[in-house]
Amino acid sequence: MGKFRLAVFNTQPPQLYFGGVEKRIIETTKRLQNQADITVYSGTKAGFKQPATIDGVSFVPCYSTDRIFPLDNWFFNRSIAKKAGAISADVYEAHAVSGYGLLNALNNHGIKKPFVHTIHGVLADEYEQARENRYQSFRDRIANYFMHRLAKLEEETAKNATSVVTISKYSLEKIQKYYAVDEAKVRIVPNGVDPEKFKPFEDQAAVKRQFGLGNEPCVLFVGSLIPRKGLPFLVEAAKKIVKEYRETKFIIVGEGPLRNQLLRKLEAANLSGNFSFLGNVKEDMLPAVYNCAEVFALPSIQEGQGIVLLEAQASAKPVVAFDVGGVNEALLNGKTGLLVKRGSTDRLADAIMKLLSDKALREKMGADGRRFVAENFTWDICAQKMLNVYHEALAA
Repeated sequence: MGKFRLAVFNTQPPQLYFGGVEKRIIETTKRLQNQADITVYSGTKAGFKQPATIDGVSFVPCYSTDRIFPLDNWFFNRSIAKKAGAISADVYEAHAVSGYGLLNALNNHGIKKPFVHTIHGVLADEYEQARENRYQSFRDRIANYFMHRLAKLEEETAKNATSVVTISKYSLEKIQKYYAVDEAKVRIVPNGVDPEKFKPFEDQAAVKRQFGLGNEPCVLFVGSLIPRKGLPFLVEAAKKIVKEYRETKFIIVGEGPLRNQLLRKLEAANLSGNFSFLGNVKEDMLPAVYNCAEVFALPSIQEGQGIVLLEAQASAKPVVAFDVGGVNEALLNGKTGLLVKRGSTDRLADAIMKLLSDKALREKMGADGRRFVAENFTWDICAQKMLNVYHEALAA
């Protein structure tokens, strides 16, 4: 089969953002440029105003707004729906809710081409998880209202799409539970990692010095500072950890609305000196950051899969996480990391301390983790599976 034309849609320009969705788009499309002519359409955010070509893939800006979600999402969907008749492709792929108006617009123009809807975290599941929090702020309640509305749009798009792709068995179960999509048209294609990029460094001490760290043990978190990522649980666990390991440094990579709240909690607990907030780290610096850590911690209370889990394991770092969502598919409990009951700060602290106290166990889990992801979760594997999805859709 010759090259086909693939149009990909995502509100945030993936070449300028480094979330899980954006990483997946960048990593898979550059690996498929010999099989497809690919154009990625995304919102005019982070200064993205002019078309660009990167690794053989075309990136086209479509007006959104640079304001906060969901305004940017609404404007972007409105823009691409208006342009539907001028966007020519053999396969259309929309990520999350970055194309809910496009499918209807294509139908209105008489364009009957395959439409692939890729769902990462199931929004209806995220909405239900958030509802369990009885202590939501006014801002949280507003955000959850929009989450509920967007979940309905995600459901409608999934039901009308030619095929649906999701990232884990857990996400498939939630799609079935909340959206009742025909299981026959859903394909599981997990996210991946580049094990040549994320790998263990020989001189950890030198890497630590690069970030102003000494010989203290380091626990790393990478992710957005949002309620779903569960950072307040890590703060509570830290209270117990520093009683045994006083010099432990908790490295926090990422930005988000919880930053100031977390800083206040740390100050009240006299833990400010044990935490280092690095903000958003450039993608090319992330491998070095992972190599600063003795342990990687992900206290998320809801997670479809978690690319950071794959990056940590590829870097030969043992992982501690709550046993939620698709996390138990992305690591091997007891072999490449430790899973604990959701919300249990005592068990979270105990698991981290178990690894901090046992270098041999950390090294064994790290080696097993790197082998596990290299065999099951690379971007090459992900790209090949997505190519199969596109060919299947074209043949339908």
